Amino acid sequence: MKKEFLDKLDDLLPLVESPGRYVGNELNVVEKDITADTIRFAFAFPDIYEVGMSHLGMKILYHLLNEQEAVYCERTFAPWIDMEKVMRENDIPLYTLESKDKLSNFDFVGFTLQYEMSFSNILNMLDLGQIPIYSKDRGEEDPFIIVGGPCAFNTEPLADFVDIVVVGEAEEVLLELIDVYKRNKGTSRKDLLKKFMALKGVYIPSFYDVEYRNEGEILQVKSLVEGAPEKIQKRYIEDLDKVSFPDKIILPYIQTVHDRIMLEVFRGCTRGCRFCQAGMIYRPMREKSPERLKEDARKLLEATGYDEISLSSLSTTDYSKLPELINHLKEYEEKKVSVSLPSLRIDTFSIGLADELQKVRKSGLTFAPEAGTQRLRDVINKGVTEEDLLTTVSEAFEAGWGHVKLYFMIGLPTETMEDIEGIADLAEKVLDRYYKTESPKKNRNVKIVVSTSSFVPKVFTPFQWEGQNSIEEIIEKQNYLKSRLKNRKISYNWHEPGLSVLEGVFARGDRRIGKVLYTAWKKGCKFDDTREIFKYDVWMEAFEECGINPEDYAQAKRREDEILPWDIIDAGVSKAFLRKEKKKAFEETTTEYCRNDCSNCGITSFSGRWVCNDLGSN
Repeated sequence: MKKEFLDKLDDLLPLVESPGRYVGNELNVVEKDITADTIRFAFAFPDIYEVGMSHLGMKILYHLLNEQEAVYCERTFAPWIDMEKVMRENDIPLYTLESKDKLSNFDFVGFTLQYEMSFSNILNMLDLGQIPIYSKDRGEEDPFIIVGGPCAFNTEPLADFVDIVVVGEAEEVLLELIDVYKRNKGTSRKDLLKKFMALKGVYIPSFYDVEYRNEGEILQVKSLVEGAPEKIQKRYIEDLDKVSFPDKIILPYIQTVHDRIMLEVFRGCTRGCRFCQAGMIYRPMREKSPERLKEDARKLLEATGYDEISLSSLSTTDYSKLPELINHLKEYEEKKVSVSLPSLRIDTFSIGLADELQKVRKSGLTFAPEAGTQRLRDVINKGVTEEDLLTTVSEAFEAGWGHVKLYFMIGLPTETMEDIEGIADLAEKVLDRYYKTESPKKNRNVKIVVSTSSFVPKVFTPFQWEGQNSIEEIIEKQNYLKSRLKNRKISYNWHEPGLSVLEGVFARGDRRIGKVLYTAWKKGCKFDDTREIFKYDVWMEAFEECGINPEDYAQAKRREDEILPWDIIDAGVSKAFLRKEKKKAFEETTTEYCRNDCSNCGITSFSGRWVCNDLGSN
């Protein structure tokens, strides 16, 4: 059967774009014998291979699970449109790259939820993998569908489709879950779910029912199973030095989005930007030691031969041991290994540091002022000033940089057209600094790229109760910026408005949104984050057929005292803190950086053991 399947693949792969996405057999891939006792885990990334293979979390969990003798973790990705067509026409189920076995033969299929617009791909992958779409339809022989990642902090729109939700950092939970499965293999599906339920950080959506008021607000959440917890507390790793990290990573045959070594220097961010979900849900901030990072870098360079190391985190220049780490990584300069910092804060950026990093390869600089005026930057607690930006870019131009990207967000709470005008003004001031620069190193090819995304209220942020702009309002602001940014040295990129609104619906959606998701998928929606494929009109048809108004989710403000769909999750930051931060936002006052002054977000009492502002002694 397998030979027949592989022969069929050999015949069909030349007919599709990038066949390298579907063959596997890469260097450093894990191969294991599969026996009756093997626990089989399919790590499913709901996007194409090039995106999934760039994801650090997948590399970490693939390594962690395959370290276990009894477990075999394999990979699968969403096939692109052409491959899906070929698969359906030739009755080829979605398979893993390692064993080429279909998903329905696995014990677990785990999806990572990195962004809401991948939800339709999850349904499509289940269907292609010959697994019942709805959890209620799965039988004893079907795999458990597990989800985790940032969107797991509100999985209510997926509640009807998934079996198990891991809330928080999966390294802390997955092995416990596998162990429960191993010890109870042969137990009924429902009894296994009850045993999983007892693990901290595990949420079983089917064990709860939600009642709504006529106007759509949640009246109550009822547990359907005795012992189902009222709150699911997230899990997090206290000591990153002691956690598993891959010493080998798979080397793709084709170019991926991020084709390099990624070293995670810390998790969490305590800057406190009020729109940023990652900054809230990944608290507390935890650093890896330079010694561990040096060892990780050495092993990965030996195992892969890559010539670029990216230092990954939410804000790498906040890493307290950065100079020491950089000094060590400079040893690889003679081997032409470059080091990059993808995430830069304007106020902590150093030209000297950038020069040190980019001796091997000089790239552009990217900064995120987020808002065009100081007033709005105070509202969102960005903690940087216009002068921070202008001073930094002046120094960069003097040192020879010419390509600067500036990221902004439009539609933030309290925003006016004056704030939009401020974005254009700031871009022009940056260009003006270039023209005023007098330096022998001055780059002749200046290019300023302004990018705007649209504000989406995310759960567990101070703005979770706020609405977002309508499509018409977003388009008006984008058009204004297009009309203002006419200098040929400045280019403007923007995010698709319909996508932002749909993202807002799913970000704060409840269980009723699941039927819209199913209807839209049946109508052909998939790869919704791809502008050329996104079918906004079809999504709106699905909303209408299901009798749901998307504006009730995206644009509506939520009352602070109402029951929110994601209230069953305890992310560590308290509602009192989020309310206080929201109030300060509307008062246009800022909150100090946590390392300087504790803002009592709730994370210390959440753990009971964690001590912030004292890294390394937790």
